[in-house]
Amino acid sequence: MSQLARRKAILVFMAFAVAYFLSALIRSITATISPTLTTELALGAKDLGLLAGGYFLGFAATQLPLGHWLDRHGPKRVILSLLSVAVVGCVAFSWATGFTGLLAARILCGVGVSACLMAPLTGYRRWFDSATLMRANSWMLMTGSLGMVASTLPVQWLMPLFGWRTLFLGLATLLVLAMLLIYWQVPTWDASPSNIATTTLPKSTDASASGYSEVWAHPYFRKMAPIGFFTYGGLVAMQTLWVVPWMTRVAGYTPVEAATGLFWLNMGMLVSFWLWGLLSPLLVKRGLNAQRLITVGMPLSFIALAVVIFAASGLGRWTALALTLYCIACTFVSLAQPAVGMAFPSALAGRALSAYNLVIFSGVFTIQWGIGLLIDGFRALGWAEVAAFQAAVSVFLVCCIGSYLHFLLSPGTKKS
Repeated sequence: MSQLARRKAILVFMAFAVAYFLSALIRSITATISPTLTTELALGAKDLGLLAGGYFLGFAATQLPLGHWLDRHGPKRVILSLLSVAVVGCVAFSWATGFTGLLAARILCGVGVSACLMAPLTGYRRWFDSATLMRANSWMLMTGSLGMVASTLPVQWLMPLFGWRTLFLGLATLLVLAMLLIYWQVPTWDASPSNIATTTLPKSTDASASGYSEVWAHPYFRKMAPIGFFTYGGLVAMQTLWVVPWMTRVAGYTPVEAATGLFWLNMGMLVSFWLWGLLSPLLVKRGLNAQRLITVGMPLSFIALAVVIFAASGLGRWTALALTLYCIACTFVSLAQPAVGMAFPSALAGRALSAYNLVIFSGVFTIQWGIGLLIDGFRALGWAEVAAFQAAVSVFLVCCIGSYLHFLLSPGTKKS
């Protein structure tokens, strides 16, 4: 299929963006409703942790088969099939009467929304040029940030009016509407050889029939994998978990102050991704491709995180701002995902993007858990709580710097 006309491209983007907004809202909403769930269903802390992880379990389980499905059947068919699972998950969550039912429903939700970013990026790889692809990726992430913002104070305002069960039924209804938009606007997938672009991979590669071996072995994928795991995965791990404990247990924020800080942090991320989408085509025209921008921008995140760590006692009320600047600086690494997609022919784009997404979410799991283990380990050695937090996040910072050095020194190449 040729690249889409401008008006059609906007409509396709909007249809996918609605679904991705809802997926981010579903991902983040449990944090807001957790006090209510704890009270009504007598959930402990370990139950809440596992409940939050159930979403990611379902999400991660689909990533490798998802790449095959996207390349073979196309974004439209795959995302519609999976979103139907998310609808069932939201309805099941609203009906659940105990922890087991909630967990099963969250796993279904994770499975159901697992294509909400990979499906559009796979389609954009074929339908958009490289500059537009970078813009679309950034603005998709912006809609995800908007979903995370919506999961905080807006959900908190709606809870007393409707209750969490009605909210999940409402989410199921909105997912159905998103499916109708996608069915109406997104083109069908033509997998014929004449519509498959070819570049980057060796001529001997049979892209349409291959599995993931070409993806894992590709030098550019290997070049980008560590920064995806540590820096991109670490960004999500910090944003969705550790920034709040840092604000409350290191900086002395109250829970309300921490929630407000998180709200503005997510707003900062939203604006950042909007600006990336606005500026990406101009930067590409000036020769500033993803690799150059990541090279220049990633050290800014290291500096910001170092300030958070080593000036912890002196930042006080400025801690939320410092964490926000760290997260904003990390958005440079978001350019890696579309860059990986562009490094492969469109016949392999779904597998490449899904594999890279698996790398990122593996990093989220590892870093969220790893920082917690390190904090507990340092506390067991007799360290004070603030010092334990500083040491644990310092280890994370060292890993990020190491991944950046790998990125700089790796021989993987890419044209744009």
